Amino acid sequence: MSDDPTEQYLAAYPPDLRAQVRVLIAQGRLADSLERRYPERHDVVSDGALYDYVSALKSRHMRNAGPLAKVVYDSRLHLTHQALGTHTTVSRQQGGNLKTKREIRIASLFREAPAAFLRMIAVHELAHLKERGHDKAFYALCMHMEPDYHQLEFDVRLWLTGLETGVRRAGTTARVT
Repeated sequence: MSDDPTEQYLAAYPPDLRAQVRVLIAQGRLADSLERRYPERHDVVSDGALYDYVSALKSRHMRNAGPLAKVVYDSRLHLTHQALGTHTTVSRQQGGNLKTKREIRIASLFREAPAAFLRMIAVHELAHLKERGHDKAFYALCMHMEPDYHQLEFDVRLWLTGLETGVRRAGTTARVT
């Protein structure tokens, strides 16, 4: 494992940008910087509230996509799948019919995230309902639902880097193990 704290989430970004992030981490300013940019918290803490939240986004931006059977927080996601969210299609034979249900799971750490970060991950998973891969069409759909998608994705990566390095915010330890 590398000693570079930016390796896991920011490896695809330019070296000079990663160097700026390392400086923020070393100076203990990463969490404060993100807190100033994203002070708004959300109250979407239960699975039912998350289902309603994601369904509302879907209704607003993707009316023609199939219905969602389940949207839940998953405490195992981040650690077991190295993913922040998943979308699955579950097919079952019921009599002579094949029933298909779509599910979205979002990593539980987003219960504590700024509101914009939850919106970004929800938009990302909703986009997968129409676009399987991370291609131009996928990102165009993400940008349609959330115009600041790319900035939010980068800032979520900064936030995750801060969590991995044990950065503190508002008197709490925030370390992902």
